Amino acid sequence: MRVRGLTKRYGDVQAVAGIDLDIHAGEVFAILGPNGAGKSTTVEILEGHRTRDAGEVSVLGVDPGSPTRAWRSRIGIVPQTAEDVAETTVRETVRHFARYYPRSKDPDEVIELVGLTGKANSRIRQLSGGQRRRVDVALGVIGAPDLLFLDEPTTGFDPEARRRFWELIEGLARDGTTIVLTTHYLDEAEALAGRVAVVSAGRIVAEGDPASLGGRATAKAVVGWSEEGERRFLETDTPTTTVLELTGRFDGEVPGLTVTRPSLEDVYLGLIGTPA
Repeated sequence: MRVRGLTKRYGDVQAVAGIDLDIHAGEVFAILGPNGAGKSTTVEILEGHRTRDAGEVSVLGVDPGSPTRAWRSRIGIVPQTAEDVAETTVRETVRHFARYYPRSKDPDEVIELVGLTGKANSRIRQLSGGQRRRVDVALGVIGAPDLLFLDEPTTGFDPEARRRFWELIEGLARDGTTIVLTTHYLDEAEALAGRVAVVSAGRIVAEGDPASLGGRATAKAVVGWSEEGERRFLETDTPTTTVLELTGRFDGEVPGLTVTRPSLEDVYLGLIGTPA
């Protein structure tokens, strides 16, 4: 996927202000940003669901502004909200959508993939929120897409359901599916994505792997310890040296020792102009 100079305006509002992106085949790429930053508009343009004002866009070798049926069959989309076919069963729903694609996966295999085999004969309205979201994913992957868009896929999930969902996405990525993820959960981006882009005010303000985004990997560390009944902290470029000095001072074990660097959340909030 290649994007150059992407722009989109709504009246006086510049929603997207010149975005450049390269997303490689087979990777999981996360787009982060606050509400109104332009990330949803950008993704909708990449999906072929919204027109752009200017810029060059190539998705799977095709301009999404002029999509073909063959191109659409290679794209999977899991929107943030989806309309349920409430009175049909899970199996009926997945089988129905499979008929839309020229090279669909086996519906029962997809139902197993998303962990709903035991609910295959249940009506959609009988499922929990997390189970319904798994149906959304099943419909997103039933066409064996080369590229899968996931928009806030785990909103409303409990921690256990989120972890199971992450395992599902990791499995799809291992099978070679390119995944573009938008999420407000920074731990989700860090767990799943090989690279992330932070969008603010319609522009990409940082891009890279989560561990080094915004200089995170080279930022100063904070060494903390307890001494004389107080917590003490030291910001340093050489935390190992500091820890060795403390070890010598305390003749071995350092009370309450901690060594921390900025979290992804710290870096993200700084990039979008919000104090940590």
